[in-house]
Amino acid sequence: MYLDALSFLEDERDAFRAYEALDALTDEQLDRPVEAAGGWSGRDLMGHMVLWQEAALATAKELAMGERSPTMERIEAEWDVPGAGDRMNDEAIGRFRAMPIAEVREQFRSVSGELRGDLTVVPEARWIKHAEHQEYFFGETIEHYEDHLATLRAILEAAR
Repeated sequence: MYLDALSFLEDERDAFRAYEALDALTDEQLDRPVEAAGGWSGRDLMGHMVLWQEAALATAKELAMGERSPTMERIEAEWDVPGAGDRMNDEAIGRFRAMPIAEVREQFRSVSGELRGDLTVVPEARWIKHAEHQEYFFGETIEHYEDHLATLRAILEAAR
C-alpha cells in the first residue's frame, strides 16, 4: 500500500520503463507473433498495455472531478463475468492489430505519461488514501506490468 502519490508514480514509471524497449523494435519485429509469448506479437503486447492504461486514465479523469468512477465500476463489473476478461483482451488486441503501426506506437508512447499526469491532479483522498481506488490503479499498472514481464522478455528475445 502506498502512502503518497509520488512514490506510486515513481514506481509506476520505473515498472513501465522495461516495456519501452518494444518501441525500439522494427515494425516487422512488432508484428511477428512469438510462440514463447503465447502467440502474441510486440504490437499485441503494446496494445494490451495501452488498453488497461486507458481504463486507468479514464478512471483518473473521473476521480479528478468526483468521488466515483463509472468507468472503473463498469470495467470491474464486466471483468467479473466469467470469460469476460479474455473477451475484453481479445477485442483490444483486435483493435490494435487493425490500427496502423504508427498509431499503435503513438498511443503506446503517450497514454502512460498522460495517465501519470492526470493522476497528479486527482486528490490523494480519492486514490492514494482510498484503498479500493489505489488497488485498482496498482492492478492496472504496476501489477499488470509485472504480470507480463515474461511475455515482454520472450518478444524481445525473439527480436534479437
